[in-house]
Amino acid sequence: MLEIIFVSTLNGVLYGMLLFLMASGLTVIFSMMGVLNLAHASFYMLGAFFGFEISRRLGFWPALVLAPVVVGLIGMAVERYGLRRVHRHGHVAELLFTFGLTFVIKEVVEMIWGKLPVDYRVPSGLDFAAFTLFSGNYPAFKLFGLLISVGIFIGLLMAVRHTRVGLIVQAALSHPGMVGMLGHNVDRIFMLVFGVGVGLAAVAGVIAGPILVTQSNMAGLLGPILFVVVVVGGLGSLGGALAASLLIGLVQTFAVAFNVSLADLFGGTAAGAILSVWLADIWRVTVAQIAPILPYLLLVMILIFRPRGLMGTRDT
Repeated sequence: MLEIIFVSTLNGVLYGMLLFLMASGLTVIFSMMGVLNLAHASFYMLGAFFGFEISRRLGFWPALVLAPVVVGLIGMAVERYGLRRVHRHGHVAELLFTFGLTFVIKEVVEMIWGKLPVDYRVPSGLDFAAFTLFSGNYPAFKLFGLLISVGIFIGLLMAVRHTRVGLIVQAALSHPGMVGMLGHNVDRIFMLVFGVGVGLAAVAGVIAGPILVTQSNMAGLLGPILFVVVVVGGLGSLGGALAASLLIGLVQTFAVAFNVSLADLFGGTAAGAILSVWLADIWRVTVAQIAPILPYLLLVMILIFRPRGLMGTRDT
């Protein structure tokens, strides 16, 4: 039992930090620009594919640097020549634009790399056991992903709250006219923020690509849960995104680890006999079977009882 709890906790934290790597960029974009980017998971997918392509030519470490830069530049171009033009028409136009962009990116990826998964492997320099955990070894690459996620969280928090650049960006969101009068180029600031945000998603793609399957539908698999993280944590809150990511990661991993049903818990008791009649259809449904919907149940509860999220300052 102790082994299950410890391993599930570690796996839950690692999965949660992977979610945070993706959600952090989306949170930065929303908190500083007020734009909810529906195509954010698609930039994560681009990061994985660019990471694969660069790593097989130059190695993993150059890919970890160059892939986010390339995706960030693409994001800056999207903001400059697309999003900025529809921004004046309101949030609905922004949502429709980014929604359409997801399909464009997916089709481009399929034209270049195809629909089948690519052979994106863990780099040889990190393909070893970091430590022995009970009866098994724990991969160093997963531990590396955890350290990168923690470092990005600390760096973002310091940049947003304690640097001149962070103060200028936050001021540009609430008082763009005043910031412009002080000599700062507000449009350029927003373009850079959007590029940094999607670049962070690309970092997640480069790291997650060797662990998960790198294929053209990977954005669709993780995209919905990404918005669950942002809403549950609180729109625009980095701390909330971290808390929600860890919560969802732990809930899902523990749900899979403790694969029990009501029949396992109450079978053979008087209460179990009654429940088996009342709940005939779900009597033997296990927690692992409903694990994929648990984050969405949490989302519904948050929207009902705390619309601003765990640590947000504005209602969803």
